[in-house]
Amino acid sequence: MSLEIFDSQVHIWANSTPERPWPDRHQPHKPTPITAESLLIAMKDAGVHKAILVPPSWEGERNDICQAAAKKYPEKFAVMGRLDPLSKKSIDMVNNWHPTNGLLGLRFTFHRPSLQSLLTQGTVNWLWPLAEAFNIPIMMTCPFEIMHITDEIAQKYPNLKLIIDHFGLLPGKKDLDAFDNFQSILNLSKRPNIAVKASCLPSYTTEAWPYPAIEPYIKMVFDSFGPKRMFWGSDLSRLTSTYSECVNHFTQELSWLKGDDLAWVMGKGLKSWLKWD
Repeated sequence: MSLEIFDSQVHIWANSTPERPWPDRHQPHKPTPITAESLLIAMKDAGVHKAILVPPSWEGERNDICQAAAKKYPEKFAVMGRLDPLSKKSIDMVNNWHPTNGLLGLRFTFHRPSLQSLLTQGTVNWLWPLAEAFNIPIMMTCPFEIMHITDEIAQKYPNLKLIIDHFGLLPGKKDLDAFDNFQSILNLSKRPNIAVKASCLPSYTTEAWPYPAIEPYIKMVFDSFGPKRMFWGSDLSRLTSTYSECVNHFTQELSWLKGDDLAWVMGKGLKSWLKWD
């Protein structure tokens, strides 16, 4: 079987310049930007065929770099774009949705306290019915403690496709601390319109490759969501392993993940969920 591998999350970006300045935000994951061209080289070396480009937060609410890459290399890249959930322009954009230059859907981060309030206070409630109506899939970072809100959204809007980043794990946490209250993500599996990204997982353990302590958590998600709703990904700029090790972790080291199940996890599921043609 020829295995087609799709990465569910990679950031690419450009340096901050006077002509294109970053907002006063967090530092990038790496001092040197990952560009479309450097990513293509890394993908070829690791055996990755296609990748979803996710604009990073430090560039602000903009999609230009990622969309330019998808336009230039449409056979390799697609985009889950950013927008400011507090802007009237964002509402207009969703109301006039045009998935141009590889834009397949949207991605939001609700992991910091200031961002969590967008969910807990209902500030972004305008988004869910519009995304459902226009068939716009949503990727979202959501911590375990407010995962029940995601469950409520999925129940209220059953045709809205939601994808939870990184199993719901948070940056900076590792090992048992990272996976505390892991049942919260498993509880979402009862909603058929929720999928999960098995992305960035090496960053949540102090163990060396092949990370035996996190395998039980991967298996729990697989058993709960099934192979068609668990999407492998790297989040390359945050990886503590090599790109090839991140791929081989799933393709070679998980003895229970084989055949068609492996194909769904490594690419077929993401392609189907996002209608990525």
